[in-house]
Amino acid sequence: QVQLAESGGGSVQAGGSLRLSCAGSGYDTAYGCVAWFRQTPGQKREGVAAIETGGGNTVYADSVKGRFNISRDNAKNTVYLQMNDLIPDDSAMYYCAADFVLPRRAYDGTWYCAHPSESDYNYWGQGTQVTVSS
Repeated sequence: QVQLAESGGGSVQAGGSLRLSCAGSGYDTAYGCVAWFRQTPGQKREGVAAIETGGGNTVYADSVKGRFNISRDNAKNTVYLQMNDLIPDDSAMYYCAADFVLPRRAYDGTWYCAHPSESDYNYWGQGTQVTVSS
C-alpha cells in the first residue's frame, strides 16, 4: 500500500523558514508526481507545488513562487518543501500527496506534473500544521 507521512510543521514568525518532509513508501519514485497542498478550515485543499519524481521537474502556485522550493530524494523516498519568507497567509495544514498517472504530462519527451489539483491525487498524508505569526 502507498503511505505518506508529513513532518516539519510548526510555528514560525513571519519572514522565517520551515522545511517540510514527506516520507513515502509503497510506490515507485521514478514514475509519479508528489505534491504539496494546503488547507485552511472550510476551504478546499489548494495545490502548492509538485515534483515529477523521475526527472525532477517542478511546478509552483503563483502565491509561493520564489519563496518555496520542492525537491526530492528518491533514494530516501522523500519529498521536501522548503518554505522561506513565510507570511501569515501561508498558515495552513499542509498535506503531501502522490499519484502515478493523472498528474503526469509529457512534453517533447520530458515528463512534468501539472499544477497540482486535488482530484488528480489518490494518496494522501495526514497533514502537518504550519502557523505563521506576524
